[in-house]
Amino acid sequence: EHAILKFGGSPIPEMEPPSAAEEEAARGDAGPGGVVFVLEMATLETAKIGKNYAILNCDDHKSFLLRNNRDPADYRPDILHQALLAVLDSPLNKAGKVKGVFVNTQKGVLFEVDVHTRIPRTFKRFCGLMVQLLQKLSIRASNGPNKLLKVIKQPVTKYLPPNARRVGFSVKSGLKNVSEYAQHLPDETPVVLTVGAMAHGKVDVSYCDEWVAVSEYPLSAACCIARVCNSFEAKW
Repeated sequence: EHAILKFGGSPIPEMEPPSAAEEEAARGDAGPGGVVFVLEMATLETAKIGKNYAILNCDDHKSFLLRNNRDPADYRPDILHQALLAVLDSPLNKAGKVKGVFVNTQKGVLFEVDVHTRIPRTFKRFCGLMVQLLQKLSIRASNGPNKLLKVIKQPVTKYLPPNARRVGFSVKSGLKNVSEYAQHLPDETPVVLTVGAMAHGKVDVSYCDEWVAVSEYPLSAACCIARVCNSFEAKW
């Protein structure tokens, strides 16, 4: 098991700064509206295994979790990795319409992700990056002082637009056509979209104005985000 965890001592790749095209897109759409994503109940927990710290996950650390009376099925940081890639790689974000991304972990750690951040493509590197973030509380761009990821103080509502429509997603809520729903929202009103980033359970937060279901079936966080992004891309 220890051999698997040696990635914790590997050098973490420097975070690349946003490209000129991304900066231009952000400057070109600084007006009202847009969407803010909040990824709730993410499972990011570090532990020292062998000589290094690692983000616990159900595949690499099953025996460690069982020895400590934890359910391995609850440790799914890959869900957050997929969800962040779905948001940050979306045409909606590349067009400058995603105004913010926040992650709230089950341990109560809240951090902000700059919308121009290039999240590592592989899960191994992503876990290394998250270890560094939770230990140092921020990750800077390789070419300057800009913090691309940073731990911030709770609650998340302090950072949300004051006039935003706050929408949460749950399969147990009323089923709606997401495309039609997005079309009927005023263009100038920001929208906060709350998605669960855990394996099972329900997001229970009080700041959402309404809860909707985007499918009659339970969807992964990444699939839900992709469906929602597609709807807002068609709107704008």
